[in-house]
Amino acid sequence: MANIKSAKKRVKVLATKTLRNKAINTGLKTDIKKANIALETNADNKAEAVRVAIRAIDKATAKGILHKNTAARKKSALAHKLNAANA
Repeated sequence: MANIKSAKKRVKVLATKTLRNKAINTGLKTDIKKANIALETNADNKAEAVRVAIRAIDKATAKGILHKNTAARKKSALAHKLNAANA
């Protein structure tokens, strides 16, 4: 355990940020998974599921959870699957 006051604070702050990041990341993965399932089963709400997933990706990117190129890659993959399902 840290002895210096600032190091003790860093431990607390990092624990808080880790919890926040984990919650956002878990929700993001859930939204992406729901979108992929909707696309695979050709559900009626597949476009809505993809829209929700893309919005979650954008929010995670804005909060610094995802790198912008990672976000672009995930969004592109979802859009590609949606276009293929509609065609």
